[in-house]
Amino acid sequence: MSRPEKHLYEFGPFCLDPAEHLLLREGEPVPLEPKVFDTLVLLIRNSGHLLEKDELMNKVWPDAVVEEGSLTRNISTLRRVLGDGENGLRYIETVPRRGYRFVASVRDLGAESPDPVKEKHAAAQVITEEKEIYSRNEVERPDANGFATAIEGGAQTAIESIKEPTARTGEAIARLPTRAEQLVANLKRHKSVPVVAAIGLVIAIAIVTYIYFARSGKGAIDSVAILPFANVSNDPNVEYFSDGITESLINNLSQLPQLKVIARSSAFRYKGKEVDPQEVEQALGVQAIVTGWIMKRGEQLEISVELINTSDNTQMWGEQYDRRAADLQMVQAEISRAIAEKLRLRLTGAEVRQLTRRATDNQQAYQLYLAGLFHARKGNLEGLQKALDYLNQAVVLDPNFALAFAAMPAVYSNLSDLRGLDPGEAIARGRAAAQKALELDGTLAEAHSGLAVIKRQEWDWSGAESEYKRAIELNPNLAAAHGNYALFLAVMGRTAEALAENKRAQELDPLRISFKGIEGGILLSARLYDEALQVFQNVIRMQPDYPLAHSGLANTYAAKGMYAEAINEFQKANSLYGVPNGLIDLGYVYAVSGKRDEALAILNKLKTSKEYVSPTGVAILYTGLGDKEAAFQWLERAYAAHDSQLQYLKVDPRYDSLRSDPRFTDLLRRMRLAS
Repeated sequence: MSRPEKHLYEFGPFCLDPAEHLLLREGEPVPLEPKVFDTLVLLIRNSGHLLEKDELMNKVWPDAVVEEGSLTRNISTLRRVLGDGENGLRYIETVPRRGYRFVASVRDLGAESPDPVKEKHAAAQVITEEKEIYSRNEVERPDANGFATAIEGGAQTAIESIKEPTARTGEAIARLPTRAEQLVANLKRHKSVPVVAAIGLVIAIAIVTYIYFARSGKGAIDSVAILPFANVSNDPNVEYFSDGITESLINNLSQLPQLKVIARSSAFRYKGKEVDPQEVEQALGVQAIVTGWIMKRGEQLEISVELINTSDNTQMWGEQYDRRAADLQMVQAEISRAIAEKLRLRLTGAEVRQLTRRATDNQQAYQLYLAGLFHARKGNLEGLQKALDYLNQAVVLDPNFALAFAAMPAVYSNLSDLRGLDPGEAIARGRAAAQKALELDGTLAEAHSGLAVIKRQEWDWSGAESEYKRAIELNPNLAAAHGNYALFLAVMGRTAEALAENKRAQELDPLRISFKGIEGGILLSARLYDEALQVFQNVIRMQPDYPLAHSGLANTYAAKGMYAEAINEFQKANSLYGVPNGLIDLGYVYAVSGKRDEALAILNKLKTSKEYVSPTGVAILYTGLGDKEAAFQWLERAYAAHDSQLQYLKVDPRYDSLRSDPRFTDLLRRMRLAS
């Protein structure tokens, strides 16, 4: 039987030989995991054409049921390895909600691949980034036939052991014999080629290693929570060091697509608490946790770190570091890489560089940045103002400090929400900070996410979606990006996608109450009132003092015509809010329930308030009173002021009585929200 014709594909600086499982970049081998390589081959062979996600998953994993996240990780790995987007060159295009298309120019060389290239790189698939199996110049080669026969026997023994999989190894190992038998067959055909013997050795070792780790349950761990490091210095001024190193480790490791890293808001729920690893495992759904403490004596830092397997409470690794405070970034990089190694993660060269990259060479700027994050987390007006001050000091010391600029948009947005900054000024400053961060480092997911929030506030819907997707592509573990994207999708009326995105946010940040509240809001905007009611009630049981859950529940009651219950919940929410805007919702329910005098009293109070009152909210109140003319007048004011609350116009049930009016349709069109 003749062998199938080989094809060599050329694109950019790359050559792809599917038959030899070989990818070359400018003549040098590029290591890829098998499923990532298979994904690339499918994209290349269908270059210029859309491949649906289901089709890709069925072909890459023909004998297994996998989640879409596996494909997303493969695509993310390929983009990183190919340098997608660098120097303006794109390789893989995402077609929203459908699939992917390889867009770079591909040349099919057919069977023209030159023999010298093949010979030079015949063993590329068994070369790691750091070493080869043996040196051609320094190690005497064994007899090819004898070596290949011996390896064939070793591999065959491994195959036989796999054919009796234990319950722990399951189907994954049961599927290995077919592939291994194919490899042995290849050895038999090519046992005269010395390099193939080396390949056989690696195959045998890899199979046996896989069996050992799979059957012993000591394979790679793919989920971890970095819990807050304790400050044992008895000095509150050192708190930003302990919090900062925790957050930095979370940020570093979250950039590894093969690892699920719990977001800081859930991890920080354990700050100052005694931790039971198995309780954390149940609450956060992780296989390992990292704990530690930090002590500062003058300019010296003493840091202790421990990695614990949550399934059996065993220590997987522990280390103590005694370094200068000025070396904090260096020790963070060391810890990040050590954790990745102990979790048995296979890192690419790019990932190793990412883990060890410094955010800035100015250590004083870095400490100011940590102080800024520390105060921003407090969430109050004073804390946000201090955060902005520290971040501005940091970028004065280092104008190229991209990470500090990337932290600013969220601070500006929160300052605007708390009326500490004019909304227009907040948007302008936030946009400038995000754009500066991206000019300095276009790979910062936080900067893309921050710019997406600004673009959403500017009603640049397509721009916002593009930035959200880019942020998630760069860092699939960025829970805030998933949560904010879910809100965006809800505003667009794309309910199923919004719920899916918010589910991912909750998986990454399971204890963050706001994501659970967002779920209720999505259901409410989709008119799924009974489901929304259940979600909001559950949120309140978990955190009774969460005001947005009470207002969400109240709005759901109002939509169902349960006005007494709605009024009760709004009153609870207002006691927690304590700001004039909190009265708007209550006034609306008074109006639609027939309590006109109470509604008018609230309306007059809002109109005379010295604090900012959303014109969108006043329009809603007039809608409840049945005064359409006044409602449209205030909607026009909201449009002119670019009021952020107007973005919910398409989906908010309280506008339903206005939707048949041509003026409403025109407003949706001007906001680019019309279907």
